[in-house]
Amino acid sequence: MYAAIRQGKAKTGMAEELTRRIKEGAIPIISDVEGFMAYYVVYAPDDTVTAISLFNNHAGAEEANRRVLAWIEKDLAPLLVGPATAFAGPVIVHTLA
Repeated sequence: MYAAIRQGKAKTGMAEELTRRIKEGAIPIISDVEGFMAYYVVYAPDDTVTAISLFNNHAGAEEANRRVLAWIEKDLAPLLVGPATAFAGPVIVHTLA
């Protein structure tokens, strides 16, 4: 299993608009990548937004980051403070309830 992780800092008060745009934009982009397994977004109290996508292969995780970073630059940049960062790698510890 491989994770693609993207992170950015939102402008204050943008949680609802970010949620709407992510649901309408990022989810269709990511779920279309071969090997897609799951997608999570965490909004921290300091306005840091972290998106975690899980894939069954490294190529899918890298492709998801490539596609979504382009989308972020185009559609989310006005809601963020600075650019988003991204990386992908193998999941080395995993458990489910």
